[in-house]
Amino acid sequence: MKAAVFLAALFLTPRAGAQKLDVVSLVLSQFEDGPAMPGKPAYVAGETLFFSCQFSGYTKTEKETISLSYEMEALDENGVALVKKESKPLETELAPEDKDWKPKVRLQFVTPDTALCENCLLRVKLQDKLAGAETSKELRFSIRGKAVEPSKTLVVRNFRYLRSEEDGPALAVPAYRPGDELWARFEITGFQLAAGNRIQVEYGLKVFRPSGKLLYEEPKAAVFDESSFYPKRFVNGILNLRLQGLSAGEYPVVLQVRDLAGGRTFEEKFPFKVE
Repeated sequence: MKAAVFLAALFLTPRAGAQKLDVVSLVLSQFEDGPAMPGKPAYVAGETLFFSCQFSGYTKTEKETISLSYEMEALDENGVALVKKESKPLETELAPEDKDWKPKVRLQFVTPDTALCENCLLRVKLQDKLAGAETSKELRFSIRGKAVEPSKTLVVRNFRYLRSEEDGPALAVPAYRPGDELWARFEITGFQLAAGNRIQVEYGLKVFRPSGKLLYEEPKAAVFDESSFYPKRFVNGILNLRLQGLSAGEYPVVLQVRDLAGGRTFEEKFPFKVE
């Protein structure tokens, strides 16, 4: 038995100058093979993340072949995967000029558009099949997203009247003139996720005159029926009305939201003024 072990060892040669299996040169950047971002890298939700690293200290056979496998995963601070884990083998035969070669691997993905994570984790696990050795390395990064307070029940957050289609600070006083174009934005959260992180949310609205009489109604202004790998924290809502021929006064807008997957509803009144 000892002789068999000795003979097997003759065919395995540790990587010269790097005896220990290792993951090195870990880089998070904003474009492929770009420079490392300083400090703890920070991405905006929806931005593409680029990562690369190299492997050293692997074992090779007498015939200059290597047999590695690796996996890369990115998780938010709650341990939820941001993207599907990538697992691949790396088996090849080295040429004489490759004696100092360090395999380089890359990972690229679009950060989830509703993610908000101060302490995300990118982990690389490497296995040398010939030597029976394993190692891993980790990097921390953050994703800066929209701050939407979570809710256990269906709710509308951050409803804001705006002067134009562009998002920004809410009007301190939601007042418009006849003929103006009204814009409003908000976020819907607290909906239930079905299988595959599917959401089924829709909303409608009613606008009433100052007298209380119905002025306008749109039962199904928008519908969200979609699935995503990473669970959505919220969906963005928007309203647009042209205020033609309206007299001065306060006009209540009643927003009606329905979570079809969770069987929940939400309704709230958001008044604006015509001056």
